[in-house]
Amino acid sequence: MNRNNIYLASKPRYEILDGLRGVAALLVVAFHLFETYSEGPSFQIINHGYLAVDFFFVLSGFVIGYAYDDRWDSMSTWNFFKRRLVRLHPMVMMGAFVGLLLFYFGGGPGFELIGQTPWWKVLLLFLIACTMIPVSAGMDIRGWAETYPLNGATWSLMLEYIANILYALVIRRLSKAALSVLVVVFGCLTVMLCLDIDPLGVLESRDYAAYTVIGGWGIDATQLWIGFTRLLYPFFCGLLVSRAGRFITVRGGFWVCVVLVAACQLMPHVGGTDEANFWMNGIYEAVCILFVFPLVVAMGAGSRVTDRYSQAVCRFLGEISYPLYITHYPLVYLQMSWAASHADAPLGQHVMVAVSLWLMAVGMAYAALRLYDEPVRAWLRRKWFSAA
Repeated sequence: MNRNNIYLASKPRYEILDGLRGVAALLVVAFHLFETYSEGPSFQIINHGYLAVDFFFVLSGFVIGYAYDDRWDSMSTWNFFKRRLVRLHPMVMMGAFVGLLLFYFGGGPGFELIGQTPWWKVLLLFLIACTMIPVSAGMDIRGWAETYPLNGATWSLMLEYIANILYALVIRRLSKAALSVLVVVFGCLTVMLCLDIDPLGVLESRDYAAYTVIGGWGIDATQLWIGFTRLLYPFFCGLLVSRAGRFITVRGGFWVCVVLVAACQLMPHVGGTDEANFWMNGIYEAVCILFVFPLVVAMGAGSRVTDRYSQAVCRFLGEISYPLYITHYPLVYLQMSWAASHADAPLGQHVMVAVSLWLMAVGMAYAALRLYDEPVRAWLRRKWFSAA
């Protein structure tokens, strides 16, 4: 049997974890739509919606450990990389394509750079985005210095790819004891970020997001430090939870976990708007990342959904979660441009636009899943994997 040409059948899924991923994705879309009208992190409506990314990383570490830890005797490293590309990359390209199609519609007050950007540069950045290569601020076409200016949300997928590479080359070989030590070390980095402890002087430029984990979407020193700090503890901790196998069974586990995940994201800015109390918010976010999210994953893995309604909800939410996350942000660009151009529009119109775009994001994600992602992944499996 050629280990480079096999496709291992998927293991049974943890339905609750699939559903929780979808809940977090729905909330992060709402968070971004509200962010258009926010005066800053302490004023945001769905204040901690960005913590969905940290929760996704915990889930990712857990799922990678569960799906692959016991398969390395029948799977090569290249086979693993191909499986992950099949799972992730088609929708990365779709997210960039949606950003390409909608780019010039986002011009307006505050986005003057869009109108000054030549078409060939937009196409070039689309091709670069399809390779997952991040770009520097010198290639900015919107004014935000994003690594993926056609679809800003792709930054977390870049880190996801890096985590997968590290897992295949190094992390999978670590013992539970070594993994535990690294989890503690990376947990300390998380606390330092949340509490703005900055011995290297890399956080000085983020006063607007003090005592939060907001950031990670650039390739300067500050954003890279934030991004990798947000990745390392959650991913390693999720992997450790998977290997430890000590799950928690809770009656009505899905709905209990939904409440916990939603509560973490919906919590108002802890300490209010008084800068002297912002440190409280840092402690809150550290608790969510270090303890609550791993606990939720352990509960989700240890509990079961028994009624068909909950199973259907979990299945649907799990299916759209990734397409929704990776394709929604170009719609948010449109909302920001519309809101800037219609600042005097009645409140009802702003609400209507936001709700419409939220529904459009869900509908677009479902259509992309059924009409593009699933057929493309099936084709890639047939092309790349065959029994020897």
